[in-house]
Amino acid sequence: MNMDKKQMLLIVVLLLGTTGIALAQDAQIHGAVGLTYQSSYIWRGFDFFAENHSAIEPFIDLKCPNSGFGLTVVGHRAINPDFGNGERWDYNPYYVGSMFADEAYAVNYRIGYVYYNYPDYPDQWYDLQELHTILSFPKLLNVKGLVPSYVLVKLWPSNHDSLAGARGADSASGFAHIFMLDYPLAIKGFMPETPEQILHLHAEAVYNDGVSPNGANPVDHDWSNGVLGVTTDFDLGNSVTLTPGLYYQSSWDDSVNDEDETWATLSLSYKF
Repeated sequence: MNMDKKQMLLIVVLLLGTTGIALAQDAQIHGAVGLTYQSSYIWRGFDFFAENHSAIEPFIDLKCPNSGFGLTVVGHRAINPDFGNGERWDYNPYYVGSMFADEAYAVNYRIGYVYYNYPDYPDQWYDLQELHTILSFPKLLNVKGLVPSYVLVKLWPSNHDSLAGARGADSASGFAHIFMLDYPLAIKGFMPETPEQILHLHAEAVYNDGVSPNGANPVDHDWSNGVLGVTTDFDLGNSVTLTPGLYYQSSWDDSVNDEDETWATLSLSYKF
């Protein structure tokens, strides 16, 4: 019996969930597993599947207690089958920690490596690798909950024989600098049993210094885009959370995106 890719993706989601729960029971590893819908898949400013096509994203995030180490796996697949060969899987081991907890310059950090795999292309044709560092400063602005962050990304092709590698240093090889600001805004709850609802407000600006999703089109070295977003969580009980989100992107550099973007997300996750 033939199995189409949507069925395969559903099986992957189920396997990720059962694997994560089994690991949590056996080794006290904890984390979350779930599925996200995006009305348009926008990645670092790029309209990834073109023409604002939607995507589904199964994910699992595993954390080792008292160590700082974790692993995230995320899939990205267009719902429109015409873009099926753009499917990508991100494998991201990381380490989190903090420094200077009692100081005004206290910093939380995350250091990670990502392997971006395009399974429908042979010989790592589009595959990429990334190192990144995320620095957040929870006390710097002296406003409770208002947290500025800086992300440094270094991206490069997985091998020199790939499409991105063959195009040289100007293609999918370089840095990105992302400046972010987050704030949890408390408002009156939407449900009688929830007196308070938290809106997670997010803003970012991106300086693209050579990063692209597959190396097909070299990008300018310039400020590429800004994003405003808001998400909120609804506790459905039994460790299940529903998280809707809404985002707007102002696109500043045509080599990344020649249109402004508005998109919505809906994520269902189970924490264990």
